[in-house]
Amino acid sequence: MKHSITLRLVLTFGATALATFGLISSVLYGVLEREMTRHQYDELRTRLLNLEYSVQRAGTLERWGRVLTKLETMTPADGSMRLWILSDDPRFQYGKDLAEIERIDSDGDGLGSVRVPQRAEPLRMLTKTMPALQDRPAVRLIIGLDAEPYERTLHTFRNALAALSLSAVLLIVLMGWWIARVGLRPLHRLSQEAQALSPKTLSQRLQVAQLPAELSDLTTAFNGALGRLEAAYQQLEAFNADVAHELRTPLANLIGGTQVALSRPRGAAEFQDALQSNLEELERLRSIINDMLFLARADQGEAATGRVEVVVAQEIEKTIEFFEFILDEHGSTVGIDGETQARASIDIALFRRALSNLLQNAIEHSVPGARLAVSIARQAGAVWISVANPGTTIAAAHLPRLFDRFYRVDAARHDDGALHGHGLGLAIVKAVATMHGGMVSARSEHGVTAIGFSVPAATPAGDAAR
Repeated sequence: MKHSITLRLVLTFGATALATFGLISSVLYGVLEREMTRHQYDELRTRLLNLEYSVQRAGTLERWGRVLTKLETMTPADGSMRLWILSDDPRFQYGKDLAEIERIDSDGDGLGSVRVPQRAEPLRMLTKTMPALQDRPAVRLIIGLDAEPYERTLHTFRNALAALSLSAVLLIVLMGWWIARVGLRPLHRLSQEAQALSPKTLSQRLQVAQLPAELSDLTTAFNGALGRLEAAYQQLEAFNADVAHELRTPLANLIGGTQVALSRPRGAAEFQDALQSNLEELERLRSIINDMLFLARADQGEAATGRVEVVVAQEIEKTIEFFEFILDEHGSTVGIDGETQARASIDIALFRRALSNLLQNAIEHSVPGARLAVSIARQAGAVWISVANPGTTIAAAHLPRLFDRFYRVDAARHDDGALHGHGLGLAIVKAVATMHGGMVSARSEHGVTAIGFSVPAATPAGDAAR
């Protein structure tokens, strides 16, 4: 079961207040109890000293008679204080209910308690033994003080503390609830703003002004997430539109060619030409769909598996061999320069696919007879492979978007005799680099455009083993 932040704060306030007041009440009650006990002991000791002064001088029966008279005077009628003198000689004894005293909790002299009839609570007592003097044998003086007033005071104080503590806890809980409600108003406002967001209002942002510092950072991070979501949503919309546009052209060609072929009776040769044309369009559709599926897997975080450590230049040479016919037809050449002995950890199939896209892109956007350059460079634990071709300089504003799907700079980048792709080649290069944990780069200046990607360099241990 989920509880609201307000309830959690209120419960926390209440538990903290209860623990605090409980501790304070316990300490205060303990201090008062000790002080009351000390006060009783001081009163008992004062009265016992007075009695001791009289008894220690009474060594004869005559003097003892005056002591008994004084004891009668000292004993209050309400029984709040009781006096006893115990002796082996009955003549030197004093006190009521001597035979009915059930138990004395103190053995020997000192502070203790004594239970007497008709009292629920024992009396707090102080005892002292006096040595024999003349006719008087050794006697034991006992003075008992009624503890009920003290206990009643403690009981009243304890009840008052409990009532005050519970009232204070209740007040703090109510104040905590109000404070939590007021303090969480900005959070409720943010929640309402967030609930108002929809795909049609992705450009809207939560208001950061006048927010507490704790919510300001959270709101800023949430706004950043909204920005990324908006960019992804816009990219998805653009991607869907581009996909529809790219698929519409071959489908329109297929439909148009088929309609023309069926518009009148034709021979087998004409139908064969029509089917050949349709096959080319179908191959284009299949290529687009396969590339889209590959990019979807890359977007889901698929990584390059089956990596091996190879000499990068050798894999580049093998890839260039597949372009010999196209290069001869275009009259172009390819050279490899840089660190030709560099080794990298790659998935060979993915690596060749990315490099093929770069070579095809370079051939497409260079004039016939141009020399293309594939460069290899080591940098910070990575191997960079870039393909440069002479051609029209690309404006700096377009360079960051070259790797977007279906992105084309302008119509001037496509020559009539060029090899036209469907706008996913460089996006696949970026996907391959990402699957290897690498990056992509693009620069264009002084009529030369260089586009490349990076892959992890081979480890020194791997180099030594090879």
